[in-house]
Amino acid sequence: MLGQNWEFTIDGTNLEIRHRHRGSPYAPPRRPPSWADLLRTLEDAFAVRGVPRDSCIPLRWGRETELAISAVQALDPLLKDGRPVTYRSGFLPQPVVRFTGERDQNGELLDGYLTSFVNVSRVQPIQSIDEYAGVLDDWLYVLSRLGFHARHISLYGQLKVWHRRQVGGMTLMFRHLNRTLGDLVLLWNVENPQRMAVDLGTGLERLAWARTLGRWDELIFGSLAGSVPTPTLDALRTATLLLGNGIMPAARGAGGVTRRVLSRIPPESVRLGVSAAVRSWYQYWTAIAGLSVPWPAVASSIEQEIGAARRIPLQAEKTAIQALSTSPAHSPTPRTPRAKDWLRHDV
Repeated sequence: MLGQNWEFTIDGTNLEIRHRHRGSPYAPPRRPPSWADLLRTLEDAFAVRGVPRDSCIPLRWGRETELAISAVQALDPLLKDGRPVTYRSGFLPQPVVRFTGERDQNGELLDGYLTSFVNVSRVQPIQSIDEYAGVLDDWLYVLSRLGFHARHISLYGQLKVWHRRQVGGMTLMFRHLNRTLGDLVLLWNVENPQRMAVDLGTGLERLAWARTLGRWDELIFGSLAGSVPTPTLDALRTATLLLGNGIMPAARGAGGVTRRVLSRIPPESVRLGVSAAVRSWYQYWTAIAGLSVPWPAVASSIEQEIGAARRIPLQAEKTAIQALSTSPAHSPTPRTPRAKDWLRHDV
């Protein structure tokens, strides 16, 4: 399906697929599109190839994970239960929350990774391996509509079958130049291999990064980049998504994830409020999928939660000081009576 311009290299179980003219230079666009335009181009390109957009699965997933972590979860009935149904099928730009991004030695996320992002996916049942190859062909067309050229795209992976509980699969990764974008996965139910599906996955943010070749922090955080530490911006971005979906801070469950995210925001970083940051990312997330909670309520919830977290140690410190001041060891030393005092008492 890929044609004669593609070279296949197999070394043991390693597979690599590259374009014959891969050495040609790549020129990024002078003016990158807006997030809304990028999403619209993706939707239109998939539609041309007969892949309509489907609605997102709920962010509060509550099945095997508290939150949606991948669009492939829409295939759970087919892949895990062997039933001929899915929750969703087609093109899904799915907001997800993950804590598995790669980090540096200081524990900070590397460029290209976020706690929350838009999982651009094509998930659907298939009947044969030929359909899997067809999905790759469609994807090259979609990438061309985004401004990528096939000669800068390559695929690589292991020709090995992996198993995770009820599901088996094989994975090919794809990259643009030297930057990995995502993967193309063939999946099936282990007990009923006829229940097959494909999961094509990447990130909207990562696609934009590969297309522009610009700075990651400026692409994601815009004018807010550098205003506070990047982990704080990442946490505020994720908190806006969670609270915008009505997932309020709690001791456990999905709300526990919200509280965990908010705990990463230092109180001194938000003393002047979070409205500007929340408005920015609220606009971003609503371009992908509607949010149920208005942005002022989201900003208020963030400020209240961080304020409450700050008041707890302050109150503990105040209590400790009070206890210290009234303890016997720290009571004022009794004054020794002077001679004239005794004389006065004798009168």
